[in-house]
Amino acid sequence: MLTTRTMRRLGALAAALAVAGVAAGPVAAEDVRDRQQWVLDAVNAEEAWKVTRGAGVTVAVIDSAVDAGVPVLKDRVTIGPDMRAGAIEGVAAPTGAHGTAMASLIAGSGRDGGLIGIAPEARVLSVPVLSEDDEEGENLVPPDDGMGMPGDSPLAKALRYATDNGAKVISMSLGEYAAERADRQAVTYALSRGVVLVAAVGNDGDSRAAQRLGTSFWSFPAGYSGVIGVGAVDRAGKIAPFSSDNLSVLVAAPGVGVPAATPEGYGLLEGSSASTALVAGAAALIKAKYPELRPELVARALASTTRGKPVARYDDKVGFGVVDAAAALAGAGRLTAYRSAVPVKDGLRFGKGATAPPAAPPGPDPVKLWIYGAGLVLGLAGFGTGVVVLTRRSERR
Repeated sequence: MLTTRTMRRLGALAAALAVAGVAAGPVAAEDVRDRQQWVLDAVNAEEAWKVTRGAGVTVAVIDSAVDAGVPVLKDRVTIGPDMRAGAIEGVAAPTGAHGTAMASLIAGSGRDGGLIGIAPEARVLSVPVLSEDDEEGENLVPPDDGMGMPGDSPLAKALRYATDNGAKVISMSLGEYAAERADRQAVTYALSRGVVLVAAVGNDGDSRAAQRLGTSFWSFPAGYSGVIGVGAVDRAGKIAPFSSDNLSVLVAAPGVGVPAATPEGYGLLEGSSASTALVAGAAALIKAKYPELRPELVARALASTTRGKPVARYDDKVGFGVVDAAAALAGAGRLTAYRSAVPVKDGLRFGKGATAPPAAPPGPDPVKLWIYGAGLVLGLAGFGTGVVVLTRRSERR
């Protein structure tokens, strides 16, 4: 997951790669499948592939641009427009190691014995919002002062573009410390159209601030309601020390020593970036099998079927546990029976008492109104008669 030094920055990926990107030496191509086997086992991917491998689903990778020429991604990637602030329209964003690595973890084909993703038959829509060639601060977005219409942002534009161009799952291995109105509204837009959103919770778990406060700063978009926030665990299933801990964490996945493809070959990743991509792949499997399942039910399927559940069933480090793709698929199948509303038959009521009388129509009671009117007329008549009688007596005298 990519965090930024300022509150409003989505760029400067290169400065964060030491934490979120390729953290170890290269991995030989002939060894990559063996090196990644523990990751596949950790999320129970091979069992899930007996049901589906993700065919028919497009996963948007909002990140640096994916290198579509990488062998395990060949013929699987569509590149969207560059959404970076200040980007020149019509000029393609430079490809990056980080976005390419995320795409490979989601949808790597395993071609020629190469790396295989969690949803190996899914397609990738690359929507660039970051560039590893940018100088830090180049992609600054003007602050939103909360007045008037919300300003646009690269992330908001990317979310809307991905939603409008067929993405069923959106993977976001990035973040910032401030919530933006435009981003929040774009998140709502995507969720309302059935798109599953997955985001990294951050890599601040071992920061001085986290150690002092006992919790990590929230990162967005993982912190927005409806977004599946993902933390990182190691090979033993223990929470990675760097993984952020706060209530935005819903689930976890491997994020230490995870093999991934890059434009230069293969490398090992460390960070909640990798964890996010793996969970996005699991979500893609669910959407492939159950395309009409709502995002909140996909999140429930992932969270309710985890491995390595914490003692208290939830904690702010690992969430509800490590994602189990096969169990999540089975859980999603059970959730398909859910309906947004249940019709109620006429005449049913709680308890055994008599049915309540029908409600009186609004406005005055007609009978009482006639009685009141008649009384008023009789009163006026009596008053008039009295006046006449008294007047005549006065005249006689």
